[in-house]
Amino acid sequence: MQRRCERNRNRSKRRAIYCPIHNRLLDSASAKYPLFADQAGQLQARGMGRKAALLLISNATTVSLQGEWIEAFWCQDCQTINWYHVRKSERTYNLSVAPVELWQQAAGVIYPDGNASVGEFTRKQSRIPTLKNNVYINSI
Repeated sequence: MQRRCERNRNRSKRRAIYCPIHNRLLDSASAKYPLFADQAGQLQARGMGRKAALLLISNATTVSLQGEWIEAFWCQDCQTINWYHVRKSERTYNLSVAPVELWQQAAGVIYPDGNASVGEFTRKQSRIPTLKNNVYINSI
């Protein structure tokens, strides 16, 4: 039987997401970016039948993938922020490094290596601090 203080706990507990290298709890460094499928093959890769996937894509242009998202995490041992593809299954989280293909399926996320159509000079110039009203501002 649970104690009364455990039954009435309204605060959410910390997600048990561990570093795949060091097996240590990770700290979130970004928001969750949900994934969407816009091709039947993407749904088939997740276990849906061919006919059902084609029917679903023909009725809706995009389908939200439940329990999957891209998120950045900070590992204390690695001392780096890494982007991972997170899959939630019941009470466990499965992590894998986010491949380039998933960035195209995510909603509202900016690819961390920058836009491929932007030149290297433009990318470097955008990161140079500028002086405005005697205060340095890093423009993005």
